[in-house]
Amino acid sequence: MSTSPGLASPIGVFDSGIGGISVLRALYAELALEKFVYVADAGHAPYGERDDAYLLARAHTITHYLIEQHAIKALVVACNTATAAAIRELRQTYPDLPIVGIEPALKPAAAASKTGVIGIMATRGTLNSEKFSNLLKSLHGAATFVLQPCDGLADAIEHDDAIKIEALCAQYTRAMGTFGLKFGEMDTLVLGCTHYPFIAQQLSKSVGANVIQLEGGAPVARQTRRLLTERQALAVEPTLSLVRTQRLAFFSTGDANALAAAALRWMGEDAGAQTITVLNLQASKGLVC
Repeated sequence: MSTSPGLASPIGVFDSGIGGISVLRALYAELALEKFVYVADAGHAPYGERDDAYLLARAHTITHYLIEQHAIKALVVACNTATAAAIRELRQTYPDLPIVGIEPALKPAAAASKTGVIGIMATRGTLNSEKFSNLLKSLHGAATFVLQPCDGLADAIEHDDAIKIEALCAQYTRAMGTFGLKFGEMDTLVLGCTHYPFIAQQLSKSVGANVIQLEGGAPVARQTRRLLTERQALAVEPTLSLVRTQRLAFFSTGDANALAAAALRWMGEDAGAQTITVLNLQASKGLVC
């Protein structure tokens, strides 16, 4: 399927819920003249505990919606789990659409670590994926990686459950081992889910303020800029539509009010949000594109 959006067309961004807002805010800062359409697939979350076939169907459904209803000029898959499961097939299906995925920041972590021991917190789906396995193999010998699946953590963040978040942070970091700056200790923590940057402060209480925490939003934003520049699709001056409308539009397959509250909390943007039941209807009928 080909697309022919104009320079004023928005960039589409999607995640299972609010986690992708951590990526969206990096995009928003890096690409100051662009518009964005964000889809939270909260009605089908959590992604981290779904199989690849389900995730691929959701990714196709949302991408098709963003192309047909919003004429997006680029797509950012702002979810590590969805990237691992669907990015290859999405690029094959939409070869003319610049598509940027996200992956755990293992390479920057290996470069940053002084002790050579790195912790990785991610969803079970991300850690079990072939894409992650290949990434890990490519860094064989570069560092020692301690993998920790964090069942339920993204969902707790999604529902702003402070008590559960604190308990899970303590549980999972304790299970990983010792964090610190001494030989054999983990001095770097990779946040392998886009939800986790929102609990950086809570994680610091468990691992220590001196432990580096790495996320993937900024590299995704830079890559998106590079791809749009290559295709001469980067907005270079404010468009009339940008002046007259908000830069951000939020949609959810679940609770739109929760998404709007998260956008206000994490981005300072009171843009509101709309519920898109059509994506739920498509999924129930098995229509993925």
